[in-house]
Amino acid sequence: LQLVESGGGLVQPGGSLRLSCAASGEAFDYYTIGWFRQTPGKGREGVSCISLADGTIYYANSVKGRFTVSGDIAMNTVTLQMASLEPEDTGLYYCAAGKGLTCSRLVPSSYFGDWGQGTQVTVSS
Repeated sequence: LQLVESGGGLVQPGGSLRLSCAASGEAFDYYTIGWFRQTPGKGREGVSCISLADGTIYYANSVKGRFTVSGDIAMNTVTLQMASLEPEDTGLYYCAAGKGLTCSRLVPSSYFGDWGQGTQVTVSS
């Protein structure tokens, strides 16, 4: 599965961004899509994931209530809507795909086999 992220940018604290992860190459229905962010200080952090197979969704505590993940199987796209952004949300955001995964809990990055190139999110005044 090939993945392409888009939607990153510079936003002020309290602002919003919508990231998209567009997939191609295979049927999307049985995949789980994870969102991760990479920062110099924290390394790679799992942000959210959605299983398009069983409908489960996971959010890290740091983004719960502020981020919303959704999937559109017909469009082969997963969206991460980010609101009330904080400087701590700054990072390079990746989407990743894996099969047969449920998002009832955090799924480690090693379980995802396909990764996008990343999109930069910078939250700064």
